[in-house]
Amino acid sequence: MDQMEQWEYKTWKYKTGGFLGGKIDGEEFDAQLNQFGKEGWELVSCFDTSVYQGQSRDIVVVFKRRRR
Repeated sequence: MDQMEQWEYKTWKYKTGGFLGGKIDGEEFDAQLNQFGKEGWELVSCFDTSVYQGQSRDIVVVFKRRRR
């Protein structure tokens, strides 16, 4: 019987900037995503946390990779 693939998951919370939130440093965000990719993590989900009238406080990013 074949062994089932096993996965591990990582959650990263990116804090947005600005007075009311919602500001993203695109270069910094991309650099961190690329670093996770180099470590073997694959992005599977990304969403923001709404605070007030659509303003985002955090961006939550979920990654997975095969368990080693």
